[in-house]
Amino acid sequence: MKGHIKQRSAGHFAIVLDTRDPQTGKRRRKWISFSGTLRGARIECARLVTEMKSGAYVDATRETIAAFLDRWIEHMQGQVSPRSLERYAELCRNNIAPLLGAIPLTKLQPANISQAYAKALASGRRDGTGGLSPLTVHHMHRVLREALQQAVRWQLLARNPVDAVRPPKVERKQMQTLDAEATVVLIEAARGTNLFMPILLGVLCGLRRGEITALLALDRSRSRSAVRDREYRTNQSRHQGEGDQERQVPHCGPAVADR
Repeated sequence: MKGHIKQRSAGHFAIVLDTRDPQTGKRRRKWISFSGTLRGARIECARLVTEMKSGAYVDATRETIAAFLDRWIEHMQGQVSPRSLERYAELCRNNIAPLLGAIPLTKLQPANISQAYAKALASGRRDGTGGLSPLTVHHMHRVLREALQQAVRWQLLARNPVDAVRPPKVERKQMQTLDAEATVVLIEAARGTNLFMPILLGVLCGLRRGEITALLALDRSRSRSAVRDREYRTNQSRHQGEGDQERQVPHCGPAVADR
C-alpha cells in the first residue's frame, strides 16, 4: 500500500491512496482532501498509509455521528472522572445519537444541530411525555462541541460545526430548600428503606451523593472487617480449647501395690 500527493490549488492538496479491494483484489484509489502546507500533506499521507497497513484506519466519510461518539467516549476513559464519563455517555447515547446519530460525521451542518436542539426541546424525552429542559439541551451542546473538537484535532473535520450554533438560553431558578417540617416528612417517608441512611446524611450533614456513597462504602468495609475479626478470634479460641483438651493427662490416682 502506498500513497502520493497532488496539489489542486494554493494550500489545497489531494492525498491519493492506492489500496486493494478486499473482495475482488482489484486496485482502487481513495482520494482525501487536505488543506495546509505540502509538508503537512506529506505527514498526513504517511499517517494514513500507516493506519491502513495496521488496520486502525477509520473512513471519516462513512463514519456516522453515533459511531464517532462511541469512539470518543472510549477515548475519554481515564481523562475525566468516572462520574463525568458516565454523564457524557448518557447524553451522547440517549439524547444526541437519536437525533443526529445517523448523519455522517463529515456531512454534519450547523442547521442539523439547530434542528436537533429544537426537537429535543419539543419532544426529546425518551418516555414521550414532552421535551427536555433548556439546561439538559445546553449540556448536550457542551458535550457535542467537545466531542467534535476532538474530531478537529484528529483531522477528521476541518472545523467544528457546533461553533456556529447557539444553545438555548437557560433561566437560572432560585434553589428551593426544605424547611424543618418538610425535612421530617422526608425522613419519615424513607424510614425502613435502603434510602433512609443516605437521605439522613444528605439532609442533616449536607453531604453530596459521591461523599455519601464513599462514607457508606467505608462503613460497610469496616463492618465486614469487624465480622471477619470476630470470626477469626472465635475460631482461634475454639482451636486453643481443643488443643488444651488433647494435652490433658487423665488422673489415675495413687499406685496400688500387688498383694
